[in-house]
Amino acid sequence: MSNIHVIILAAGQGTRMKSALPKVLHAIAGKPMLGHVLDTARGVGAAACHVVYGHGGEQVQAWFSTAYPGDSTVRWAQQAQQLGTGHAVNQAAPQVPDDATILIAYGDVPLISAATLTALAKAGADNLALVTVELSQPRGYGRILRNAAGAVTGIVEENDADDVQRRIGEVNTGLMAAPARLLKPWLQRIGKGNKKGEYYLTDVVGFAVADGMPVKTVAAQDAAEVEGVNDRVQLAQQERAYQLRQANRLMREGVQFADPARFDLRGMLLAGKDVFIDVGVIIEGVCELGDGVRVGAYSVLKNVTLGANSQVLTHSVLEGLKAGADCRIGPFSRVRPDSIFADEVHIGNFVEVKKGQLGEGTKAGHLAYIGDAMVGARVNISAGVITCNYDGANKHMTVIGDDAFIGTDSQLVAPVTIERNAYVAAGSTITKTAPEDALTICRAREQKSISGWKKPVKK
Repeated sequence: MSNIHVIILAAGQGTRMKSALPKVLHAIAGKPMLGHVLDTARGVGAAACHVVYGHGGEQVQAWFSTAYPGDSTVRWAQQAQQLGTGHAVNQAAPQVPDDATILIAYGDVPLISAATLTALAKAGADNLALVTVELSQPRGYGRILRNAAGAVTGIVEENDADDVQRRIGEVNTGLMAAPARLLKPWLQRIGKGNKKGEYYLTDVVGFAVADGMPVKTVAAQDAAEVEGVNDRVQLAQQERAYQLRQANRLMREGVQFADPARFDLRGMLLAGKDVFIDVGVIIEGVCELGDGVRVGAYSVLKNVTLGANSQVLTHSVLEGLKAGADCRIGPFSRVRPDSIFADEVHIGNFVEVKKGQLGEGTKAGHLAYIGDAMVGARVNISAGVITCNYDGANKHMTVIGDDAFIGTDSQLVAPVTIERNAYVAAGSTITKTAPEDALTICRAREQKSISGWKKPVKK
């Protein structure tokens, strides 16, 4: 079992966000920043995560209990006063066993990768290790000080640096790892003799050097993964960095984007070969797209499975749909949860399906509502058709058999059955079973069925 304990600093008030929401709960790709960091910590096999909370701590813990129900690997430590990073780490350190490796991360640095944290934990197993990055514009960051041999000798914060030190491009990211048996005593030695009067975590670097302990460094993969979020501008920048990272990964797996800069993934996408995604598409939850699937511009898919060669046309919103191969959905279609489409189903513009099962080859070209319905194969549902599934208190099922035809502007008042090969005349309100091989008409108070009626034949 891993003996890595991750301390996540998440106590900052985030005043520059200008929000009642704690900073670490602001979202990247639909998930709070703290959620990204916790998930990444799990990716390095952390035995436990210790979240240091302060401002808005009740909101943070309430979110966690909902997002991670029953999770016992996260522990909480309160930083009642904001006295610096060293003070924050010291609130959680007593919870960590002395034989563990402490890895320090930040709740407002959401894009840190598991690869970087894994390398950091390995480097800090026996001594102090830091993650650093080279920046062309290092303003605001603590600078890494090295001697002539290249060994780290300390970190100087921006406010305390002289002009020469401020020109150093290698900066401290704040990410750190060390054996608990070493870090805990160093934390106790930190003072606040600096311009801000705070307990700087970076002071432990000087203690390590003074104790003859080598300080290792791990280079970040890129600057974006170690950037913190302090305001909404930086939040938006991290959102785009995250999304471009996901688009690049998917393109390497074979997905084609009309424009990878105009794509949003807020969950997981599993895609087959030759999938095409147009601009403005949002993927949420877990979606699976089969070979040759095409998703049209400005469509939203949440927890959707589409079979091979299916198409979603522009401005469609699909949630909780499982569809077979060669389906055609949209434009401007809406599918709500618990819907199942067989192969070659077509629903068109302004068609809404809710908890509907549509059989192979069934079509609803436009302007229809299909709710709580079991529809057979090769059914034609014309414009203006409504399954009246709600009686004001309860939902009821509509059952439509294979090869049925539902005429324009008809209402099927559930519970009701339209038998196989039945025809419902346009403008009918159906409240009783429409029998097999018959034309059913109900345009006034009378409903009648015409036995032996022959369906039209194409000329």
